[in-house]
Amino acid sequence: MTDFAPLFIADRQQLATILYTVTKSGFEAWLKDLPQRARTAVSVARFKGEVGSVVILPGDKIDEWNAAAGVSEDGSPWDLAAAAQKLPEGLYRLAAGRQPNEAALGWLLAQHRFDAYRSSPKPEPMRTLLTSDVAAIDETVALAGAVALVRELVDTPSADMGPAELQAAAEALAAAHDGTCRVTRGEALLKGFPMIHAVGRAAARHREPRLIEIEWGEPSHPRIAIVGKGVCFDSGGLDIKPASGMLLMKKDMGGAAHALALARLVMEMRLPVRLHMLVPAVENAISADAFRPGDVLKSRQGLHVEIGNTDAEGRLVLADALTLACEETPPALLIDFATLTGAARVALGPDLPALFANDDALAEDLLAAGRTVQDPMWRLPLWPAYNDMLKSDLADINNAGSGGFAGSITAALFLERFVAKGVAWAHLDTFAWSPAGKPGRPKGGEALGLRAAWAMLKERFGTVR
Repeated sequence: MTDFAPLFIADRQQLATILYTVTKSGFEAWLKDLPQRARTAVSVARFKGEVGSVVILPGDKIDEWNAAAGVSEDGSPWDLAAAAQKLPEGLYRLAAGRQPNEAALGWLLAQHRFDAYRSSPKPEPMRTLLTSDVAAIDETVALAGAVALVRELVDTPSADMGPAELQAAAEALAAAHDGTCRVTRGEALLKGFPMIHAVGRAAARHREPRLIEIEWGEPSHPRIAIVGKGVCFDSGGLDIKPASGMLLMKKDMGGAAHALALARLVMEMRLPVRLHMLVPAVENAISADAFRPGDVLKSRQGLHVEIGNTDAEGRLVLADALTLACEETPPALLIDFATLTGAARVALGPDLPALFANDDALAEDLLAAGRTVQDPMWRLPLWPAYNDMLKSDLADINNAGSGGFAGSITAALFLERFVAKGVAWAHLDTFAWSPAGKPGRPKGGEALGLRAAWAMLKERFGTVR
């Protein structure tokens, strides 16, 4: 993974190139103060302060030059991303004593490269941004690392990112931060996690299902639980997807990637909580042993679930994990991430995770945090009348809503049945993918809702360094 630390460092008055940040509304006033040579360069480049545009400003000597970047009027984490991609290698300092603030994140992520599958990766120039706000450096670098972790885990092809690889990622993460990692796998799941076992049992032996848990923090601190859907490839099972529907299914473990990344932030920034992270990791494969439409599975909680559709498998593995997360000492807060439904994408598109919550204060805290850090989500209702769509003639509940309506809502209602009463719970139905590249946000795996969740946790629990 890209080492972000050398790209955002303390300003100790090193020799550096000045980088002006220019808005469209402030362009004319900025231009008037430039020397004629620089104004000519601006004119030739047709630079007008448009977001994402960059221009080199010549000085009196060949090796004397500065630069300008067009930025948004209100400020955005991505304001400096295009500059970080286009400018020559070197050290940069914002003009007039300005601080990068949230735009430092885009500067770092614009320089992230995932080249594991390039036979001859090109060396990338290093553009380093200086800041006198030294206290912001560690968290910004950690946040960039967490986002990059999501991207790399999701972008890795399923052949190389199965349940075993998710386990290895969790074990490495726990070891790096003095946490503990516990794994229940294969036939051992039958004793406590029957739905995780049922969904994953058709996979090859080396890709057998497992429940991965990380525990970290002082037992006296408030307990929080983070759960992530880890379906490493989703064929749809016996209700098989068409080829077009399988094309992006390597990203169906995007919820697990978000959970691992948020757990990394909690541990790296030493949030004063007792963390319990859970990832049910499976492959929804097809074999003679695959679970079938019409089967009835007994969950860890004891509810019997009729299988209306084997392609609604994510909620099954999450249900057993959510049940465990609420046992013994119930958490003060429970949040899950899942690439759960196409219905959420139809409703909200690729950029907005659908937020469901059984606690209004938690929902508003997440929404407010998302607005603050510009990582938005949209709340949808846990509409109780739609529980009727999950009725089963044979069992306690069906895993697939009838009628074809409100797919993301009925999926969230299904999950809610496995959350203990009194536990504040939020569910993010996220896409975990960017279908089109933008500066700092290439096409591919993407963290959506991660930064908002981290900002909410910081606000609630504070940080200790």
